[in-house]
Amino acid sequence: MKNRPANMGGNERFSSWNFTATRIPRPQIQPNCLSQHRKNALCLPALSDPSFSEMSQAPCTKPPDQLSTDCLHSQDSLDRLSVDDFWQEVQNIQQSGSDSEQEGSVGDAKQPEEGEQEKEWLQDAGLSTLISEDSEDVDNVGLLSTLTRTQAAAVQRRLDTYTCSVRKKNKQPVRDVRDIFRADNSKKTLMETKDSGRDSQTSCPLDSCGREFFITDVAYSEQAAILQKQTKLRSRNSRRRKDDGTLPKLIPVQCRLGVTRIGDLSAQDVKKVRQLALIDMTALCDILEVELKRHRLGKRKIHESCLFGVPLATLVENDQKIKPNTTVPLILQAMFSYLEKKGLDSEGILRVPGSQSRIKNLQQKLETNFYPGLFSWEEVNPNDVAALLKKFIRELPAPLLTPEHLHTFNTVQYIQDLQQRLYVLNLLVLLLPEPNRSTLKALLEYLEKVVSREKKNRMSLWNVSTIMAPNLFMHKGVPPSKPAEGDEKEQAERAADVMRLLIQYQDLLWTIPNFLMIQVRKLNESSSRRYQFYDKRIKNLLRKMQSEKTEKNPPEPYRTVKIQVAPLLSDSMEVRLDTDSRAVDVLAEFHMNLRSMGNSVVKRNGSTAYPDCAIYEVGGNIGEHCLDPNTYLLDLYNNNPSGEWIIKLRPASDKLF
Repeated sequence: MKNRPANMGGNERFSSWNFTATRIPRPQIQPNCLSQHRKNALCLPALSDPSFSEMSQAPCTKPPDQLSTDCLHSQDSLDRLSVDDFWQEVQNIQQSGSDSEQEGSVGDAKQPEEGEQEKEWLQDAGLSTLISEDSEDVDNVGLLSTLTRTQAAAVQRRLDTYTCSVRKKNKQPVRDVRDIFRADNSKKTLMETKDSGRDSQTSCPLDSCGREFFITDVAYSEQAAILQKQTKLRSRNSRRRKDDGTLPKLIPVQCRLGVTRIGDLSAQDVKKVRQLALIDMTALCDILEVELKRHRLGKRKIHESCLFGVPLATLVENDQKIKPNTTVPLILQAMFSYLEKKGLDSEGILRVPGSQSRIKNLQQKLETNFYPGLFSWEEVNPNDVAALLKKFIRELPAPLLTPEHLHTFNTVQYIQDLQQRLYVLNLLVLLLPEPNRSTLKALLEYLEKVVSREKKNRMSLWNVSTIMAPNLFMHKGVPPSKPAEGDEKEQAERAADVMRLLIQYQDLLWTIPNFLMIQVRKLNESSSRRYQFYDKRIKNLLRKMQSEKTEKNPPEPYRTVKIQVAPLLSDSMEVRLDTDSRAVDVLAEFHMNLRSMGNSVVKRNGSTAYPDCAIYEVGGNIGEHCLDPNTYLLDLYNNNPSGEWIIKLRPASDKLF
């Protein structure tokens, strides 16, 4: 494993806070200085999005109720005291955490032994057979053939580390790394050839267009390898953005195959996406010299309750018996729904702490009356619900960001380049289990709504980020790294910045990069083909024949395809495609057919309502893929001619807010 980057200062930096076992020192200043600080802050003009330097103010020591009274009169004072809000939130968590310690024992997380971390990594990446004596290379050749050169190097480093650790323990030796990558050293894979040919083209748009375009066609690790050669330019851009303090509007590069979100794929393809995402994230972190650590939670006493302190997966599984297909706990959906109706315009929501006695009473009533449907939200205080929401997240037996990836989420703050941070966050989101990923998305959507009402609730993006960062990045079961003396303010700013990125770019982070879709399709193709195991000369001959066939028979500018529409219509649709045909156009034609057959609903205002349908790509080099409305269908057909297209109803949404 690589050491932590030099820009971390050499000291042991913050990775995650433990709010039960270790108390983190909070910077103190004299009361008279704090009073003068508030006076100065109130005299300055309001800032909608403070820079890092503007946030670096000395924190106050007043209790939360006084803090909220003094600070809610000026948006500028809110922004300038946001770092203090961070440590005030930590203090509140420490105080509330002492009660939960008495209720149940907490087991500290343990870091795997030498070699065990690499073994777990290979298992999660779908390459565990590489270290099994009984396996054959044929089991992994499909996945390995899709990897780029940088990704393959990351796998090789893990295998190398595992091999050395096994030999140190005097265990039976595993196969040498050179035997596994023997074929890859002698020739390039098809994907590597494409990427290496694209290097000269990739570096140009990334540099000439600045950081406004979000490139997803090339593997993130490959982009990092290219940009590593241009460190000076990247550093200048990073410093300029840090001083500016604003977040640019990133524009994803448009792909003719459309945008794919994590919920658009089948479970089998999502599993492959997560395996490939783990490999690329590891390769990217190797290049950025970011250390990856994985933790295991120790045994801990589970609360005897049905809502709070219950494992997230268990809670979702129980809720699916009440509402099928739900991926977010019903109790969270209810709290988000209430806060959206009653709390969005409440001044200082999330910041102002509720009454501890009322919060405890509210929790007890929810435990007893929520599932029977006897609980009423009418007389509830919004600040109490917001505090209970944060408490729910903190009291999960495992971190919402998972013990395996919590450390990596925290180390994102030390990556200088904005796009590189977003690349790592994008891959981390894809690696989260579905209940964690869906719950995190629901939380971020609510926080985005809070920020959108900033003029009324006085909660800017920075305010919300500094309040929520300790609740998301701290967990009682994960060991902390004590911050170096004098670095508390900087670490609070950095942690809040990661939270800010999650809120601001959540739509971008929940999409699957195009390069991963290319690799998944190639992996599916390789698993159904046999000629890849032939002699090298036969494979080259087949590729040459395929290339000649493509040159003689270029893609047709028009094509007629059949789309299955049963049971919505009695027969299939025949559609003529050209280079401009998109999925949204075919759906419009389908809606016209529904209307002609009387299968639509006319609303009171005269508009027509149609079933919530989508076009699904099934089979060929994909399991099942819900198409983006802007997908160009002729390009999709040429990319997957063996697949079928079906128009069917979308699954019911589980959102109540």
